[in-house]
Amino acid sequence: MDVPHDVAVPSDDKKRGFKQSVKVTIEDKEGQKHTLRLPLPYRPKGEMFAVAETFQGGSRLQLICEDGKRRMGRIPGKLRRRMWVRENDLLIIVPWSFQDSKADVKFRYTTTQSANLKRQDLIPEILDIY
Repeated sequence: MDVPHDVAVPSDDKKRGFKQSVKVTIEDKEGQKHTLRLPLPYRPKGEMFAVAETFQGGSRLQLICEDGKRRMGRIPGKLRRRMWVRENDLLIIVPWSFQDSKADVKFRYTTTQSANLKRQDLIPEILDIY
């Protein structure tokens, strides 16, 4: 899956370690439009989309990745208390370079963010649960 050419790289996303993001415009109940920026996986570093399948305990979870593999995911220590991941959440992960069956979780999308990414066809079909 290719990233669209109109992807912006805002400076606040660079500070958080995200190289690519996409602008999403949503309309609330009162008819007002809001623009959100959502980070996308940075492909040169090996980041990819994944879905949390089951939890193993100890901040570990089973993932279904966009390349079709199942990996053991790990929430790093600095994100452990900030990021509450539930089953079927869309994530950005980074597979380990020395052990391909494991990966670190880098970002979690909310349900609304996942639906907006799906509407723009940015989520691969293998992870199409939204």
